[in-house]
Amino acid sequence: MILGGDAGAGVGSLGGYGDHSRRQRLVAVLARLDWVLVLTVLALSVIGALLVRSATWQLLTEQGKDPEGFLKRHLLNLALAFGVGGLVAVLDYRLLRAYAPILYGLACVGLVAVLTPLGDTINGSHSWIVIGGGFQLQPSEFAKVGLVVLLAMILGEPRDGEVGPGDKDMLLALVLAGFPAVLIMLQPDLGTTLVFIAVVLGMLAVSGARKRWLGGLVGAGLLTAFAVWFLGLLKPYQIARFTAFMDPSADPRGAGYNAQQARIAVGSGGVTGKGLFNGEQTGGHFVPEQQTDFIFTVAGEELGFLGAAVIVLLLGVVMWRGLRIATQAADLFGTLVASGIVCWMAFQAFENIGMTLGIMPITGLPLPFVSYGGSATFANMIALGLLQAVHLRRRPFD
Repeated sequence: MILGGDAGAGVGSLGGYGDHSRRQRLVAVLARLDWVLVLTVLALSVIGALLVRSATWQLLTEQGKDPEGFLKRHLLNLALAFGVGGLVAVLDYRLLRAYAPILYGLACVGLVAVLTPLGDTINGSHSWIVIGGGFQLQPSEFAKVGLVVLLAMILGEPRDGEVGPGDKDMLLALVLAGFPAVLIMLQPDLGTTLVFIAVVLGMLAVSGARKRWLGGLVGAGLLTAFAVWFLGLLKPYQIARFTAFMDPSADPRGAGYNAQQARIAVGSGGVTGKGLFNGEQTGGHFVPEQQTDFIFTVAGEELGFLGAAVIVLLLGVVMWRGLRIATQAADLFGTLVASGIVCWMAFQAFENIGMTLGIMPITGLPLPFVSYGGSATFANMIALGLLQAVHLRRRPFD
C-alpha cells in the first residue's frame, strides 16, 4: 500500500512538473517575441476596425441592416487571424522548406478554381469563391504566402561554389512565379500581379542574384508593359483607371470619379480631421469601397493629416521590424522569407495610399492590417506569424 501511495505521488509530481515546464517554455516564447511588431500590428488593427465601422455604419443603417455588421465580421476575422498567426509563429519556419511545394501547389489550385464556375466576379475581378454567410475566399491573397515561401526555398540554397542563385535556379524561380501571376492576370487582378513582381524582384536582389539578371528582368518588364498597353490586352476598365490616374478631371463622373472623390475626402480633413464617425464624404458614400480599397480616405477625412501620418508611421515600423528580422535571421532562407514579406507589405501599402493621393493608379489592393477583408486579413497575419517564427529562431540551433 505504501508503495502504491508513493507511485501515485510520483505520477502526480511528474504531471505537475510537466505542466510547469510547458508554462515556462510558453513564457520564454512570449518573452522573445518581437513585441514592437506585435503591438504595432495590433494598433493598426484597432485603428482599422474603427475606420471600418465609420465607413459602413451609416450605409447599413439606411439599408435597415445591423449597423455594426461589417465591424462584427471584421473583428471575428481579426480574432481568428491572430490565432492562426500565433500558431504559425511557434512553428519551426525551417520545416517550410519541405512543405513549400505543397503550399505553392495549393495556392495554384485555388487560383485555377477561381477561373472555373466556382469563381465569382466582384468589382470587375473574377477573383473570389463565395463561401456563404457573407464570406468570400480570395485565393490570390494566400498565393502571396505560397510565392514567398517557394522562392525562399529555391533561392535560399545556393549550389556549391556559388555565392548567389545560379542560372538554373533563376529560371526555375521565374517560371514558377510566372505561372500563378498569369492565372491572377486572367482574373484580371492587376494589383496583385504588381505585388508579385515587387516580391520577385526584391527577393532576387536579396538572394544575391547577378545584376544582369535583375537588369534584364526590369527591361523585360518594361517591354511587356508597353506591349500589353499597345496591343490592347488590358480590359477597358483597367485602361480607364490608368488614364484617370493621369488626369482624374478628364472624366470626373466616369473613370476619374473614384480618384477625384478620394482626393476630396483626404484633402477635406485638414490637419486634425473632422472627427471619427463625423466625415461628410464618408457618411455621404461619395467614395466607393471605403472599408476596403479606399479606407485611407476615411482616415484622411476624419483623422486628418496627423491621424493619417500615424498610420503611415505605424506601417513604417512594421517594415523596419521586418527588415531587422531579415538581417538577424539564422540562415538565408529565413532572410528571404522576411524580405519577401517586407516587399509584399511595403509595395501594397505604398500602392494603396498612393492611389488615394493620386500618385499611383487605382488597383484593388487593400491596406495591410487596416482594410476590411477576410482573406487579406488571414494572409497578413500568416505573414506576421512567419516574421515572428524567423525572429524566434534568429540564432542557429536555437
